[in-house]
Amino acid sequence: MLYWLMKHIFLGPLLNLFFRPKIIEGAENIPAEGGAILASNHLAVSDSFFLPLKLSRRMTFPAKIEYFTGKGLKGTFKRWFFSGVGQVPIDRSSASAAQSALDTGVRIVREGKLLGIYPEGTRSPDGRLYKGKVGVAWIALESGAPVIPVAMFGTDKANPIGSKMWRPYPIRIKIGKPLDFSRYEGLSGDRFVLRSITDEIMYALMELSGQEYVDVYAAKAKEVQADGTTPERPDRLPEAKAG
Repeated sequence: MLYWLMKHIFLGPLLNLFFRPKIIEGAENIPAEGGAILASNHLAVSDSFFLPLKLSRRMTFPAKIEYFTGKGLKGTFKRWFFSGVGQVPIDRSSASAAQSALDTGVRIVREGKLLGIYPEGTRSPDGRLYKGKVGVAWIALESGAPVIPVAMFGTDKANPIGSKMWRPYPIRIKIGKPLDFSRYEGLSGDRFVLRSITDEIMYALMELSGQEYVDVYAAKAKEVQADGTTPERPDRLPEAKAG
């Protein structure tokens, strides 16, 4: 109930008024029912608000557990807010916690729901598309669900990194054709297969978004930028087809 109140009464009308988000391509690629994984590029925190706003079905995004563990009135409000916009807490502080987060993703999809996920693992530090982590591939193989690539445009202008206030800016969304990886059923333990699938997903995102691809992890790029340098673009691009 809280999700729909946030979407249609409290938050959604304001987002529609100031940002006029619009799916400009591929709305028909979202299934009317059944589980699916929506793998999106990640430019800003607001990505997780605008994409669910434009879909008729409910979406669930994993979110870092810190959003749900705050104390006092502020902590209570954040917990209420992030729960209301369809996010579930995940703990990534250890290997076992990370596996638990992946298991949660599989459970959500097997329940016939839409799971939103950012293969880059964190926001892009500079608007480029970074190397995908293999968790999205593992969830796809374990759940048997299709992966639908999604490209967000303009969220980094509306919600720039480090900004506390959002700025009115038109948000546009492209949704690609579903990617079927059923040919790899039973191979979720094969790291080569997981990397190949992840690369195919990132290639689809690269084509859909038009972003420049960087073959390093976004988290590593942020560390490099913290030292005052900009990560260079390696020659390698993700493969268009897994395997």
